[in-house]
Amino acid sequence: MEQRLLAIYLNDHLAGAVLGSELTRRAARENRGSPLGEFLERLVREILEDKHMLERVLQATGVRPSRIKPRVAWALEKVGRLKLNGRIRRYSPLSRLLELEGLTAGVAAKRSLWQALALAADPRLAAFDFDALSSRAEAQLDGLEPHRVDAARLVLGSR
Repeated sequence: MEQRLLAIYLNDHLAGAVLGSELTRRAARENRGSPLGEFLERLVREILEDKHMLERVLQATGVRPSRIKPRVAWALEKVGRLKLNGRIRRYSPLSRLLELEGLTAGVAAKRSLWQALALAADPRLAAFDFDALSSRAEAQLDGLEPHRVDAARLVLGSR
């Protein structure tokens, strides 16, 4: 395993974890008091746990965390709030749908990370249970899906 490529890969996913945790926090805040809000509050805790696990992977492999990539990801999440959503100042059902689609993509990427690391023939990774982490990501995707479908029906009409 080439260390430079591993560092890029892990730091890209670390940046994704920062973006995902920020997006999930905001979506949870906007949906507070609803079943979706409760789900997102649990999800943000799990995403932060997964981020911590990824930081442990970086440490175990001797990869230095990028100082720039997580900051850029944080800023991108803030800029993403400026997208047109059909409302000038208020949260929109379209915002909810786009956030849930983004979270679904992010969790799927995280699942792929854990699956890829499980395939790595690197003794430094032997202590990690990547199968359990992949399973948790799968459960997160399963939890997101009904909320994403509900949001799509609200925005696009139901069938």
